[in-house]
Amino acid sequence: MELNEEVAKEIASPAGWITASSGQGGDCLEAKHLSDGRIALRDTEQPDAEPWVVRRAVWDKFVAGAKNGIFDF
Repeated sequence: MELNEEVAKEIASPAGWITASSGQGGDCLEAKHLSDGRIALRDTEQPDAEPWVVRRAVWDKFVAGAKNGIFDF
């Protein structure tokens, strides 16, 4: 999927990123809801790296799986 100029600017802006963290420092993931309905994801230790952008349906399935313990081991 191509990123239009508006979405690329949203991703570049520091505002709106939500950090998921255990509070232990490092190893954090950030997510940002984009205006086109997609979700951008990035590693807090590499904020300048290009984020992974997924459709809302993909994000919703990921979150549901996490809530249901699919990643617990």
